[in-house]
Amino acid sequence: MSLLFPRKLVVLGDSGVFGWGDPEQGGWCERLRRHWMAIPGAPVLYNLGVRGDGLERLAARLCPEVLCRGELRRQRPQGILISVGLNDTARVGRPDGRHQLDPEGFCFGFQQLLRQSRELAPTLVVGLTPVDGAAMPYAEVLWYQLEAVRRYEGLLEEACLEADVPFLPMLEPLLADSRWLRWLDADGVHLNSDGHAEVYGRVRTWPALLQWAGLEMRLQPTSSF
Repeated sequence: MSLLFPRKLVVLGDSGVFGWGDPEQGGWCERLRRHWMAIPGAPVLYNLGVRGDGLERLAARLCPEVLCRGELRRQRPQGILISVGLNDTARVGRPDGRHQLDPEGFCFGFQQLLRQSRELAPTLVVGLTPVDGAAMPYAEVLWYQLEAVRRYEGLLEEACLEADVPFLPMLEPLLADSRWLRWLDADGVHLNSDGHAEVYGRVRTWPALLQWAGLEMRLQPTSSF
């Protein structure tokens, strides 16, 4: 049965979702919101990225953020997209300091987050973006390292596989391009406008998201005869 109103997608995350580093078009999530606005009947997207958020802070606002965006009485958003974990990878104080959230705690917490999220709406997860360790420390106190980002994205993927949640790997596809360092801001952590454009291109064409949005057939290229 088709919905009388457009589907709503709540996107939860950190500064990457917020769009920090992209003064041109506001980040990959904002680019997707604008793209869908131009398509009749496409979902409504709520960008709920908060700078500095890690897993624990995002989990604390999951229910309040999602449940207040149904627009109509007793209606809930029909989808949740999560992009979180980069801030949790950072080591505090020195290159070998403690992680902001250790891998074991991150793994357990993310599994719990997925359970809660799936009770609210169908859930999708986007992976992590690269960092430049040579630019550290960030804000004179945090050390982001590529190997830690790789480890935490692996934990995201494993949890999604176990929970049967669609997952879009991001780190390795971006690193596979020799230009990846050019997609980072000078701070070595945030994407710049070109980086957000790269992520947007991958998210916008993600089959799992297109299927959820009901756009997979409408956006397929037409055959030429």
